[in-house]
Amino acid sequence: MADSKREIERKYAATAATRLPDLSRVAGVSAVAHRGVTELDAVYYDTEDLRLAAASLTLRRRTGGSDAGWHLKFPVASGIRDELREPLSGTLPGSFAGLLRSRVRDRGLVPVVRLVSARDVHHLLDAEGALLAEVSVDRVRAERLMGGGATAAWTEIEAELADDGDPAFLDAVERRLRKAGIRPSTSPSKLSRALAETAPKRSRSRPSPAAGPALPTAGDHVLAYIRRQREAIVALDPAVRRDLPDSVHQLRVATRRLRSALRTYRKILDRDITDPVGAELKWLAAELGIDRDQEVLDARLRSGLDTLPRTLALGPVRGRLRVWSVARRNGSRRRTVALLDGKRYLALLESLDDLLAAPPLLPAASRAPERALPGAVLKEYGRLAARIGHALELPPGHGRDLAVHEARKAAKRVRYAAEAARPALGKPAKRFAKRMKAVQSLLGDHQDSVVAREALRALAAQAHAAGEPAFTWGLLYGREEADAAARERELPEVWRRASRPRLRAALEG
Repeated sequence: MADSKREIERKYAATAATRLPDLSRVAGVSAVAHRGVTELDAVYYDTEDLRLAAASLTLRRRTGGSDAGWHLKFPVASGIRDELREPLSGTLPGSFAGLLRSRVRDRGLVPVVRLVSARDVHHLLDAEGALLAEVSVDRVRAERLMGGGATAAWTEIEAELADDGDPAFLDAVERRLRKAGIRPSTSPSKLSRALAETAPKRSRSRPSPAAGPALPTAGDHVLAYIRRQREAIVALDPAVRRDLPDSVHQLRVATRRLRSALRTYRKILDRDITDPVGAELKWLAAELGIDRDQEVLDARLRSGLDTLPRTLALGPVRGRLRVWSVARRNGSRRRTVALLDGKRYLALLESLDDLLAAPPLLPAASRAPERALPGAVLKEYGRLAARIGHALELPPGHGRDLAVHEARKAAKRVRYAAEAARPALGKPAKRFAKRMKAVQSLLGDHQDSVVAREALRALAAQAHAAGEPAFTWGLLYGREEADAAARERELPEVWRRASRPRLRAALEG
């Protein structure tokens, strides 16, 4: 696995005549150590259509300096990136190829820009001599390697926070720089500036007569929502591969939201085109569920054990749970990564691109969103109402558990449909989605209890077969059974609040 670090930095505009002010006057700085000038030579790679740059991703092979090697940077927030490093080699590291696959797919990576920098480095140190930040004056020369060979040159100042430093320290550095007349750069990175300043000059075409802005249609709103979910899937792919917290869950949610939109808005988009895509999204969500569901189950079972008095934890219950969880988790992790490397998943990403490039809009897509979207949301609501009514009619037991689970899936679709309509319908859609989320959460907690009971029954059987006490697993099973019964008692009132006629009427306008 590649080395990883959180990079927090700020960039400032400068000229060849710019000089750093006395940074020892920054609060907390006891000394400024000049580390001399380092020559850096970096080649940046991207697809021919610059897919990585469009997503603010940076891939480079750099020589010179203390961190020569391959670097891959993912944006986190403004001025914050996760930088992954692999040793210097002649070919792209395999770990990086996997992390870029959702963006690159079968497109080749080619050198696009070369940056040669003379970096004049200064370390800001505290009273104990520990590094607070590195401030450098970089004199940069950029050369376009793909498309024209244009060059550019500039000087900039970069302030990078030391590992595990307080980001507020960079505020103090910036105040000192601003007092010296140095202002933040308008370019987020060297690469973005190089691409902009070396871009091929295109002949200017005569502008067409100005036309008034077109009013957004129902199709515009639905496509914008689908585009956001597609982008979320692509962006979360490398996070899942890096095993970042909650990444599998977020990827699954984006997949489900996208599928839900395709199903809900069938009068906007031609289902002959979208149904095959929806089927593949259903497959992907189910596969991701193997990993995600295990995460949720592990957390629930651990929490149950944590709330028990020690005197009720009989036998090696924590050890058994740990072994059981690790075995299931390791297998699911391998399946998930293999899934993301598979041809079927990559074909799905391509089909999503194709759908957005040539959307199969139906005549209703041209209608005003406030006329076309509420009906689709309320149709999903009607399906949910029928399923909840059916569940409440059944006696407690396996049949009701299955019916509640079906109602939960319907509640999720209503919520996603309302969220998709929110940019067009405003507060009524927001309130409606919030109410549906409350119903979904209650039904989801009920389903989690059902799944936990199945796992506890299996753990109890394993413990008994090994000659261990099964008392604790039975106790937790009883708790889960009582919790599910409590959710069932709460459901009528939660549903009553969520299904108020005024909410539905407001959604219809």
